[in-house]
Amino acid sequence: VQWCYDNFIQHRSLKSADNVRQQLARIMDRFNLARRSTDFNSRDYYLNIRKALVAGFFMQVAHLERSGHYLTVKDNQVVQLHPSTCLDHKPEWVLYNEFVLTTKNYIRTCTDIKADWLVKIAPQYYDMRNFPMCEAKRVLERILDRLQKNR
Repeated sequence: VQWCYDNFIQHRSLKSADNVRQQLARIMDRFNLARRSTDFNSRDYYLNIRKALVAGFFMQVAHLERSGHYLTVKDNQVVQLHPSTCLDHKPEWVLYNEFVLTTKNYIRTCTDIKADWLVKIAPQYYDMRNFPMCEAKRVLERILDRLQKNR
């Protein structure tokens, strides 16, 4: 408990995360799935975490428009990064966990992602035939064209 206090972590949240991890481990064991992780010292360690987040939250993405504001993908809601975000820049693409509605629309708990991850990880959702017209669609179409040429 003291370690959590010293490191600004809620002990209850840490216990909850450990509980979820144990549940997932039991499920994987039950289905004989191998548990493997990227080595902590690997350059891909944090990259793979971000890709895993995209696999789970691919519908919660916003794109930075040329005008300087973000638009959520598909429903085109104008949003801003929440002031509590720890990102030190405005990435072109962000994945968010929460949509917060106050006097402004905010997205909170954000991480920087790459557009090509979206079309590779969730191709059905990022099918351009069902996509509203916006800058994000044009960017994704260029990425899809590039990926098609490289095949």
